[in-house]
Amino acid sequence: MKSRLELENALFLVPVPIGNREDISLRALKVLASVDVVACEDTRNTGRLLRMYSIQPPKLLSVHEHNEEGRADDVAGLLREGKSVALVSDAGTPAISDPGFRIVRAVTEAGLKVVPLPGPNAALTALVASGLPTDRFSFLGFPPHKKGRAAFVKNLLAHDDTCVVYEAPHRIKQLLQEMHAAGAGERRVCLSRELTKKFEEHLRASVDDLLAIVEERGEIKGEVVLVVGGAQRSAAGD
Repeated sequence: MKSRLELENALFLVPVPIGNREDISLRALKVLASVDVVACEDTRNTGRLLRMYSIQPPKLLSVHEHNEEGRADDVAGLLREGKSVALVSDAGTPAISDPGFRIVRAVTEAGLKVVPLPGPNAALTALVASGLPTDRFSFLGFPPHKKGRAAFVKNLLAHDDTCVVYEAPHRIKQLLQEMHAAGAGERRVCLSRELTKKFEEHLRASVDDLLAIVEERGEIKGEVVLVVGGAQRSAAGD
């Protein structure tokens, strides 16, 4: 993947694999091989990915949650200079529970072009494998660690549509306990872990049954996504 394309002056939003390194599109590889700058969460992770596909790393610009606001102006400045920039996260689609939206907002407010590429996303991958309704759904991201967590769980359980939640593996037991305490023990859920990797697993059960599985195992390893059935639909057995 050594040839370079003549890219337009734009910010390219480039999804990268969430686990399996083969889950990257030919278009994504061509863009990464051709842009002037790659803005990424961790230059080491992105550098390894690029080298895996024999892409000579261009200029790598670190963009993470602590510097995103300042980097937004930097990226807009690069585009004004006529550069092409790719934005990637460590895994999946940039700006989905990862840095990115401030950069996209700054670029669009400056009247500059944004080109989104389709690709890997943990929330959608878990959703379509869950067996729960997909015609309407909400993505709620990560629950707060402490303050606001009870309100988050209450809002989650009030949704009539299917909800997708990210949670750290060491806190998934706590989240299920909180859902049980809120009276949602029979709610249908699916816990997806290690998506696209060797030990990928989808646990489809009620909240109470899933909690029993988690307690029996003692711990859940790997990245997890929890898909939660909507209130009225779960009550109706849909």
